[in-house]
Amino acid sequence: MFKALSDPIRLDILILLKKGKLSAGEICENFNLTGATISYHLSILKKAKLIFESKHKNFIYYEINTSVFEEVMLWFSQFGGKNENK
Repeated sequence: MFKALSDPIRLDILILLKKGKLSAGEICENFNLTGATISYHLSILKKAKLIFESKHKNFIYYEINTSVFEEVMLWFSQFGGKNENK
């Protein structure tokens, strides 16, 4: 998951999807990249379970998987708090 989040294009895709689900074409309109490159980035995000897809007629829509982000935030929160080793 962290590897998927390390790329600025994938972060930008996630920011776009934060507003709601989009098709690959709609995502592509926001970048100066080929459709194949966007598909590659979407594939990485799907493998990391950061997004999921749904099909409607001839289109595939992508949506952010907020539950994964909630799990990561919970995981990170265990490292917060006061330093007990003074």
